[in-house]
Amino acid sequence: MSEEITHDPARSRYDLVVDGSLGAYAEYELDDDVIVFTHTVTTPTMRGRGLAGKVVRHALDDARADDRVVVAQCWYVAQYIDQHPEYADLLTKRDTPS
Repeated sequence: MSEEITHDPARSRYDLVVDGSLGAYAEYELDDDVIVFTHTVTTPTMRGRGLAGKVVRHALDDARADDRVVVAQCWYVAQYIDQHPEYADLLTKRDTPS
């Protein structure tokens, strides 16, 4: 099984392709140095493989590398960060879990 994650800035999303088929994606909006994750989707036939987590992790790593702060508008991204506290420093103060 081959997996590839690509960033498509023109479409404002990260795609994870599995054996040539779209497996999951994370959509975002940019506002200067803030990246707002709006939506994460896993293709129904590919659910249960951890693909959403892989694409979100990649997107968060890119956000860190680009020195961006994150707004986790998407529930999945918020949950992922909550479960992986090593990414909590990327959140804006209003999104930091209390």
